[in-house]
Amino acid sequence: MRPLDLQHIGNELAVKWDDGTEDFITLDKLRRACPCAGCKGEVDILGNLYKNPEKPLTAKAFELAKITSVGGYAIQPAWADGHNTGIYSFEYLRRVAAAKWPV
Repeated sequence: MRPLDLQHIGNELAVKWDDGTEDFITLDKLRRACPCAGCKGEVDILGNLYKNPEKPLTAKAFELAKITSVGGYAIQPAWADGHNTGIYSFEYLRRVAAAKWPV
């Protein structure tokens, strides 16, 4: 599965998939689902989870500045607050779209 088209429309990311379906993901949901190690954490060999301390997100955290394609498998949003380390595989993006809140 691959997106045929991605468009930032208002406070949503509209995704048209190659199977003909469409998803509309709020930017709030997309940002809160950021898969980077700082946001979701990473696990060491012993199973310990390490991640950045929780910090409040400002309004700029939910403003999409740009989206970059990563190879043929993912997108990387850049947010107005400077955060840009989350790489959303197309599979993960589809799961985020389908997930009930919160992700």
